[in-house]
Amino acid sequence: MLRTITIDRFLTKSEDWLPVKPNEQYKQITARLWGKGLTLRGEVPGTAIAAARQYSAKAGQFLISRIDARHGAFGIVPEELDGALVSNDFPCFNIDASTVLPHFFEWYSRTPEFIELCRRASEGSTNRVRMKEAKFLKMTVPLPSLDEQRRIVQRLDRVAALVEERRRAIDAAERETQALLLKAFQRAIDGAPLRSMAEVAPLVRRPVEIDLDGTYPELGVRSFGKGTFHKPDLPGVEVGNKKLFRICAGDLLFNIVFAWEGAVAVAQPEDEGRVGSHRFLSCVPAPETAIVEFLRFYFSTPEGLQKLGEASPGGAGRNRTLGLKKLEALQVPVPLIDRQHWFDRIQAKARAARVIRASTAQDVEALIPAMLHEIFNGKAAAA
Repeated sequence: MLRTITIDRFLTKSEDWLPVKPNEQYKQITARLWGKGLTLRGEVPGTAIAAARQYSAKAGQFLISRIDARHGAFGIVPEELDGALVSNDFPCFNIDASTVLPHFFEWYSRTPEFIELCRRASEGSTNRVRMKEAKFLKMTVPLPSLDEQRRIVQRLDRVAALVEERRRAIDAAERETQALLLKAFQRAIDGAPLRSMAEVAPLVRRPVEIDLDGTYPELGVRSFGKGTFHKPDLPGVEVGNKKLFRICAGDLLFNIVFAWEGAVAVAQPEDEGRVGSHRFLSCVPAPETAIVEFLRFYFSTPEGLQKLGEASPGGAGRNRTLGLKKLEALQVPVPLIDRQHWFDRIQAKARAARVIRASTAQDVEALIPAMLHEIFNGKAAAA
């Protein structure tokens, strides 16, 4: 029968403090959320570290964030982060490998059950919730025998390797698809004249009259050509002096704050009737002149992104704003409409392939969590 064990039976807090020397470089660690492990935050000189001493993390230790433990911010310290410094908010624990295999515990810590355990061990007001170390160490977890731990680790590692292989294959297929699209696009625009956006796809504004008792479903545009997304409805009383504009399916949308990093999308049928602030520009191609997806693709190419960058003066981030007049003046290649339709058919096939790949990717990503649930829930149920 499966036994349970308190965490303090196999985790012992490390007190390996290291004095910080101003002239030395130190690695720092970031704990990613939801059991995704630890990664290098960066390397800084000792002068950039406020504390006189910090914990020195060792490879194989279990490190946990007091602040975000309830959000799954923890992991086993990998070899490449050996000796990295962490503050008192990131206690490090040695693992008694004669009781619990470190890699087994690494897998178990990725389960929702362990994250829930960390949540229950965290206390405090909304902005000052912290994991209470003593409470955490007295929590109980299911513990199979060492032999069973080894079998579980081998099984999960084997599947994880297959998942990673499949993930790489999906990424490679996506890169190949994008390369083929770029090649086809270059063929489509070969010798095509350049025309201004004002002529090809003029700006269209559809002001919305605000009703204080109404609600307004907002639309957002993701950077890097990742399409649109739906924001929560905005109550009329919260609109204030903000101007809203109605969006129609088929609009070529620009988020003027992040256009320089590819925040360009085509409004989909499900986006019809949503609204955007003055920061979202709708351009509508003349049907006999240009196809909206053709223009969208152009603004995802290195040349198109460069033009958007040049039309978005300013510093980094939100200081770089796409100017309306600059957008209207942008010169875009406009081949014959038949050639655009030819490229659009190729894009449609690529989109269909991406839908299949996305579905496959979701199945692949869900496999490990499903296995963790099956293995560890099954073990707990048998207890």
